Amino acid sequence: MKMIRAIVRPEASDTVADALAEAGFYTMTKLSAFGRGKQKGLTVGTMHYDELPKVMLMMVVADDSVEPILKIIKDSACTGNFGDGKVFVTPVEAAFTVRTGQMGL
Repeated sequence: MKMIRAIVRPEASDTVADALAEAGFYTMTKLSAFGRGKQKGLTVGTMHYDELPKVMLMMVVADDSVEPILKIIKDSACTGNFGDGKVFVTPVEAAFTVRTGQMGL
């Protein structure tokens, strides 16, 4: 199992979520976040915005689902501009359902 954390622009989050659902990947957690990356914030006129709004999508998936999900995220979130986001993939040792105690996805 792997955990995928995708940090994307707020205006791209619904597009990404819809594309994942259309491909059969329904389970995810969506969180509002703020941050900055290589663009170091945004300057508009004399105002500098140090932290920009982002959305984090989190999913725990089977190992063989990682590549298709990464492609969907890239294809649906990419504008080609700074601030499109970042995706992290990490191993998951275990998962269980709280209600039933069932192990696994």
